[in-house]
Parts: sequence; C-alpha cells; structure tokens
Amino acid sequence: MILSYYTLLFMATNYTVKSKSDALPNTEFGILFWQKGKLEVNKKDQKTIQKSLDRLIASGEKNECQVISYPREKSPRTLFMVGLGENPVLDSFRRGVAAGVQYAKQNSIQDISIIVPDVLENKEVGQAVVEGVELGGYAFSKYLSGQEKIKQFKVIKNVDVFTNKEETAEVNRGIKFGKEFAKATILARDLVNEPAAHATPQALLEKAREIGRESKGQILVEHYDRKECEIRGMGAFLGVAQGSVHEPVFIHLVYQPVENSKDMPTIALIGKGVTFDSGGLNIKPGDGMETMKVDMAGAAAVLGVFSALSKLQFNVKVHGYMALCENMPSGSAMKPGDIVKTQSGKTIEIKNTDAEGRLTLADALLEAQKSKPDYLIDLATLTGACMVALGEDVAGLFSNDDDFSSMLIKSADNEGEQMWRLPLVEDYKIQVKSNIADLRNLATKRWGGAVTAALFLQEFVGKTPWIHVDIAGPSFVEQQNNPVNPAGGSGFGVRTLLKLIELLDTKNSQKT
Repeated sequence: MILSYYTLLFMATNYTVKSKSDALPNTEFGILFWQKGKLEVNKKDQKTIQKSLDRLIASGEKNECQVISYPREKSPRTLFMVGLGENPVLDSFRRGVAAGVQYAKQNSIQDISIIVPDVLENKEVGQAVVEGVELGGYAFSKYLSGQEKIKQFKVIKNVDVFTNKEETAEVNRGIKFGKEFAKATILARDLVNEPAAHATPQALLEKAREIGRESKGQILVEHYDRKECEIRGMGAFLGVAQGSVHEPVFIHLVYQPVENSKDMPTIALIGKGVTFDSGGLNIKPGDGMETMKVDMAGAAAVLGVFSALSKLQFNVKVHGYMALCENMPSGSAMKPGDIVKTQSGKTIEIKNTDAEGRLTLADALLEAQKSKPDYLIDLATLTGACMVALGEDVAGLFSNDDDFSSMLIKSADNEGEQMWRLPLVEDYKIQVKSNIADLRNLATKRWGGAVTAALFLQEFVGKTPWIHVDIAGPSFVEQQNNPVNPAGGSGFGVRTLLKLIELLDTKNSQKT
C-alpha cells in the first residue's frame, strides 16, 4: 500500500479569513502584493515600504519577489513583497504565495498573513491561496530520515487571509475548493514520486479502491486482469505488458453525481499508466531511465482527479481509464517486428518497443468510447519530441474539436498550468501507416514526433470531441522554475481537469 504524505499535511494548516484595513496586520510575517508604483496600504506604511523597495531597486515586475524588514513597536516585521506587474493575473498571485511560503519554511516561520490585492477575483483568490500554500510547501519526505526528514516536513500552521469585508464569504468558499484541488494534486505528486518498485500496477489498483471506498459509493471501481484483457481483445496493451513480472491491470472508475439527470454531460479521462518504462528490448540508455517511474503521471493525474470528485460534487458524470503495466526487457518481451491487434481489430507493427505508451492508450481510448462520453481526453508522458518543441514547463495539446480545446486551455490558464495547442497535420498520417499492418507504432520520419504520435492516437478516437495532452515535460520538475511546483512530480493536469469539469458543470447549469 502506498502511504500518502498529504493526509498529515492537510491536518496541519489552519486558514482564517479576516477583514483587511489600510493598516498592515500586526503579524511577524506577511505576504504583500504590489503593482508598479501602487501599494494598497495607508500613506504612512506606503512611504516607509516604498523607501525600502527603492533601496532594493525594486520595480514591481510580474513575479518579482523582495524581502524587507518593516519596524513596529516591539520587533521588526518581515514583509515578503511580490510584484504583480501592470496587468495582474491570478497565477502571479498563486506563485507569490508559494514563494512566500517557501521563504517562511526555510526560516522556520509557521504563521503567515496574506494581504489579498483588490484587483483579483474573490473565490478564485481563496482557492489560489491554498494552492500556493500547500503546493509551494510540498516536499516528498517519505524516504528521508533524521533531521533532514524533520526539516522537509515543516509546514505552515496558521494562514490569515486579509481581504475586503464584503468578499470574505467568497474567499472562504474558494479556500474549500482550494483544499480539494491541492489535495488531489499532492496525491498525484506522491504517486509519481514513489519508486517504481512500490508504485506497481497492483499498488495503483489498491489506491483506486481506496478512493472508491472513501467516496461512500459515488465512485465505482472496476478492474480487468490479464485474462479479462485478453477476452476483451486488448492486444496492444498486453503486448507492452508481456515482458514484466508485474501483472498488468486495466482500471475503470466511474463517478456518478448524486443528482443524476439525462442531459448531464459525461467526460472520459484516460491516463497513461506505464509504471516503469525501460524501453523494452529497444532499451533506453541509463540516464534515460532515471526518471522513468514518471511514465504513469497521466494515470496518477486521473487518480488525483477522482480523489476529489465526491467532495466537490460536480454534476458531471466522469469515467476514468488506466491501462497499467511495466515496459521491461525479458525473454517474453515484445520484439521489434511483432504485430499486435487492438480491441477494434486494427493491427499495429512494432517498429520500436520504446514507443509503448501509444499502444496502451490505443486500447484504453477504445474501451473509453464504450461509455459513449460527450468528451474524451487523455493525458500522457508520450514524447520527448514535445519537450524539444515546448520545453519542460509546457504541455502539448492536440484536439479534433476547437470548442473543447478552448475550454481546456481556459481551465489550464486559470490554474497556471501551461498548455499550447499543436496541429494534427493530415499530411503526416501516411507516416504512421505500415506496409504489413494497419499502423506502425513509430513514424517513418524522426521529425514532428509529437504530432505523429497524436495522429496515431486519433486513429482510435472516432468522432467524439477529443483532446490529447502530452505532459512529458511538465509532469516532472528537474529544477524548480515555478514556486508552485517544487522539484519532483508536479501533479500536472489534476487542477486543470478539475477546473474543466467545474466548467462543464457550470455550462450545463446555465442551460437548465
């Protein structure tokens, strides 16, 4: 059983929303936001603070952080100043909170105050506060010992959120949402950070069952073993799994809202779940395998989403699908030149055993369409080519539907998870055609590998509005660029998917 870090973490932090005034709160550590030349404080404090900022040659640029000591009667107060730039956005606020929390932890500060700027929305700010505190303060300390474990496990005990009096109810509501969004993200992070020896297909099945039990009947958990997958014709998935001593597992989760209506939207989420990818017989070089426990980050994101659904109570029916296995070299492993058959009967020539994720996703996409969803979305650590195109922090998005794509990008922007839409180039389809089977799992040319991988997946989608998100880059943070995402598993996609489901719920409510 995988033991989660986040349960203890979320028992530790207390959030209190208070009405703010012109005077700064009389606390030891405060996070204060400012735009160029604009501080939301009284004239006396503004003059003193501005002098300190001028000495630091601080300008209030977006995401700029400065630490100043501000004198008071008994002792100095530490102010963590965060620039919002000329056009403040919610993610700059979230990042600023996370940066402030990391500074506080490093200096053994356990009580902080956050002064919410007037320019940002109410509920969203409350949610962003919690996301900044919990995600910025995250550390995977399970396998540390002694003083280092104690150091990493330090948490913020009390967070006072100062906002306008008329906004306190909305901010409190946002804090409730933020707790669930952050918990779900941290669960995904924990799963990704676990060693592959522990995060096996069977261990992820146990986690899915735990989520089902905690939902009190709202989330149904079904799973297929190897024999059942054979009966269902999942030859592509089983081809990847056949080299490992760990048995493959196919999981199907269903979240059923309390209010079940005929016109309620249905969405299917598919997460790539290769719990370790050695490359198979086309084995990766040593340094290429170092982070390959991350290859189940898509499945981890889906599990994270489901862990929050029964608590958030969205009126959207949600299916989750995960084809879980390892890709390992052995005497029984899939070989280059083999041909596998998917559920649909389409055959695939294996040109490279390290292009395995698309094989597992092919059968998962086909299985997902049996539930006849209105929307279909998969998350997968699929190609290094996407990282070449977009770097480590941005996910590639491919879609056959403009409106659905716009909804997901809007959700991602709201949560500060960067995605960029890339084209499904029709002329490239010929590159995934085989001379001896229906398809080949590696394109005939090396260029545009993220595009040809997406075109391969599209062969198993049909006409359902569909999005493929290649999260190879942002699923794991080698070196922190964004304080919301410390090094390690990021839980990328969890909050975006939850926000998308919330948006679908809102759109449906407006119709009725």
